Amino acid sequence: MRKNIVAGNWKMNNGLSETETLIRELKSQNKIGDVEVMIAPSFTNLWQAFNSLKDSSIEVIAQNMHFAESGAYTGEVSATMIKSLGVKTVILGHSERRAYFNETDELLAKKVDAALKNEMRVIFCFGEELKDRKSENQEHIVEDQIKNALFHLDASAFKNIVLAYEPVWAIGTGETASPEQAQDMHAFIRKTLADKYGKDLADNMSILYGGSCKPSNAKEIFSKPDVDGGLIGGAALNADDFFAIVNSF
Repeated sequence: MRKNIVAGNWKMNNGLSETETLIRELKSQNKIGDVEVMIAPSFTNLWQAFNSLKDSSIEVIAQNMHFAESGAYTGEVSATMIKSLGVKTVILGHSERRAYFNETDELLAKKVDAALKNEMRVIFCFGEELKDRKSENQEHIVEDQIKNALFHLDASAFKNIVLAYEPVWAIGTGETASPEQAQDMHAFIRKTLADKYGKDLADNMSILYGGSCKPSNAKEIFSKPDVDGGLIGGAALNADDFFAIVNSF
């Protein structure tokens, strides 16, 4: 069933003491309502975060993982390692992983398969860059990213997948995506799923918006019929801002 979700991606921020402080602040504001709330700390603080929040309704998730179960992959982390901590959800395909670490659709398909094999839930990210938006090629780019990484899956696999649309051109560029642009793309994504897997599956998929969502614009963005929440970056590092977004539904 389709759910409202707000996931905070902490990226490469917060050492142990900052993690502990932010988690205390989040727990003190733990008034969530009918929204799934998640945070993704760094790998070095994943256990501390999970242990601190195990009795909370806030889920701790991972920012990334390797496709292999184990082996000679220095510096990498596998699904089995993440699950051994109790963490059951992972972000895959984030725009920064694609841009800075050259993650391709083909590689991401392997990561998705590995996560699902290990019974993990995936928040799968995708989205177009500024050049794609200016050339009005955004729908083609988004469609290809979804099809190449996910459309080899059976329909049953999608119960463990959440989609996150990232308009890369609207993140830290000075450009702004309007709520209407977000809705248009989310509607297109839902139609793309419906064309392949049917309307019932598409209507029950949670699709998050990941384009510089903050307290000042979250309510309007979340009011759009095909937007089911947000993948939050910078605002997730401030407990007041993060919960203002959570409470925007």
